[in-house]
Amino acid sequence: MNFLEERIVKDGIVKEGNVLKVDSFLNHQMDIKLLNQMGAEFKKRFADKNINKILTIEASGIGIACIVAEHFDVPVVFAKKSQSINLDGEMYVAEVESFTHKCKNNVIVSQKFLSEDDHVLIIDDFLANGCALQGLIQIVQSSGATVEGIGIAIEKGFQSGGRIIRNLGFQLESLAIVDGMDVSTGQIFFREQNAEN
Repeated sequence: MNFLEERIVKDGIVKEGNVLKVDSFLNHQMDIKLLNQMGAEFKKRFADKNINKILTIEASGIGIACIVAEHFDVPVVFAKKSQSINLDGEMYVAEVESFTHKCKNNVIVSQKFLSEDDHVLIIDDFLANGCALQGLIQIVQSSGATVEGIGIAIEKGFQSGGRIIRNLGFQLESLAIVDGMDVSTGQIFFREQNAEN
């Protein structure tokens, strides 16, 4: 069991509807030492890639992405979920559906922050059905940039997102893959990960 799986077992809470609450250490209150370990692990897994930008989506991916970016010494761009008055110029836009919030959002990245010269690592906290990732991939491809890889903290392996993204040919690295959860016992079952996920 790796460091993230151990923390999920210790502090994660299984809720009805295949919900895994990790808000005490990952996506509400953040354990920066843990995020730093995650950043080091992503740096190791993508060491052979020429990454010059990290892309994530607001809000809960931002903290992780910032720590990962420090390990790569590159900037973070995050896709915004709403238009605001201080967003100006041309935009890349993709529609994504949120598993957690059960709604669709247009996500937006200013064209001045992504170009064909960029080699992008996409980072997010959760992967469920893959809609958010597909939206981010679409934005990167619209810009002419290259998706060098995708790093996920927690993948719900019993949902289709991981399979869909891997079938598209991307290097997808998930630090913990949950294959099942039992709400009555609170048990969490992880996929064994070796060289291949």
